[in-house]
Amino acid sequence: MAKGGKGPRGKKITLKVAKNCIKVTFDGRKRLDLSKMGITTFPKCILRLNDVDELDLSRNMIRKIPDSISKFQNLRWLDLHSNYIDRLPESIGQMGALLYLNISNNKLTSNGLPVEMNQLKNIRTLNLGLNHLDSVPTTLGALKELHEVGLNDNLLSHVPQSIAKLPKLKKLNTKRNPFPKGDESDAFIDSIKRLDTLYLVDEKDLCGPCLRKCQQARDRLNRIKTTTVGLPRKPMFPNLVSPNSMAKDSQEDWRLHSNITLQ
Repeated sequence: MAKGGKGPRGKKITLKVAKNCIKVTFDGRKRLDLSKMGITTFPKCILRLNDVDELDLSRNMIRKIPDSISKFQNLRWLDLHSNYIDRLPESIGQMGALLYLNISNNKLTSNGLPVEMNQLKNIRTLNLGLNHLDSVPTTLGALKELHEVGLNDNLLSHVPQSIAKLPKLKKLNTKRNPFPKGDESDAFIDSIKRLDTLYLVDEKDLCGPCLRKCQQARDRLNRIKTTTVGLPRKPMFPNLVSPNSMAKDSQEDWRLHSNITLQ
């Protein structure tokens, strides 16, 4: 431990080191990759490289993200997973170009999620898994472009309806949260896939039109089952022992080749 009990000093990142860590992705984006570098403090020198499209600070020992991170106005992809971050800065809401944010496996609490996150209008993937969240702000329901949300391995007892009803949501991971048994949150467990999702609810919780719609869908499914069960199944390969027409012509050639090979 460093002098004064402040923990390990970590690796010092200079501007030169950071420049050497810039890579070009297959689609021509500039990525600053500082993952697994033993960093304990956000390197302020990288603010001079704020024209990069992607920033990877994952798998370090960073405890705080400064407000100045908002200088990365072109940033589309930000990976902060596996650090010791307990709070996101309010300025993160100013990063309007952000499409991907991964802050899983940190020390985030519900108070560490600023309201300003609802300004990330273009974000498509948000991973908050493996933290200490006991609630999720309903304001995240304003992020209409979200496709994937990770909330797994937290302390959640429920998921806000505003998030589950996001219009473009394809995947919602809520595994390993202490949801009350029998609670309506069971409908969110595992993943939610729009247009291909099974919601389990009690009839008493459905309004009249929704109940009739579900009953009609069930009746159609039962009719399909009734009509298909009685039909004899046509074998896919009725003459399995015989080669097909194309192979039949060359059967002797294959047999001859096989004999030569075995000899």
